[in-house]
Amino acid sequence: MARRKLGKTSAHRKAMLSNMATDFFRYERIETTLPKAKELRPVVEKLITTARTNDLHARRKVLRVVKDKEVVQRLFDEIAPRFADRPGGYTRILKLYPRRGDGAELAVIELVE
Repeated sequence: MARRKLGKTSAHRKAMLSNMATDFFRYERIETTLPKAKELRPVVEKLITTARTNDLHARRKVLRVVKDKEVVQRLFDEIAPRFADRPGGYTRILKLYPRRGDGAELAVIELVE
């Protein structure tokens, strides 16, 4: 399945999504452009699903993407248990106003509930 390139190299895109996922789990909602939010959603949803198993292998898999150990601890202790009964669909994307400088569509991606 082809994904958006977002005008970045693959390494830049991977690093950007990693940083965005870290901030997303830290604040539980972030404001970004709509295409970036749509690309971040599957990354975040897979990480939450992985964190629900709560074992060492899952923790190491999440640490490959989210580099901050405190944020990973929060994901496993607070965020993942909230979605224990939910079979996916942990995030929502809300469209906002166009950005003033370049007119880019902005959106908020946040956790449901």
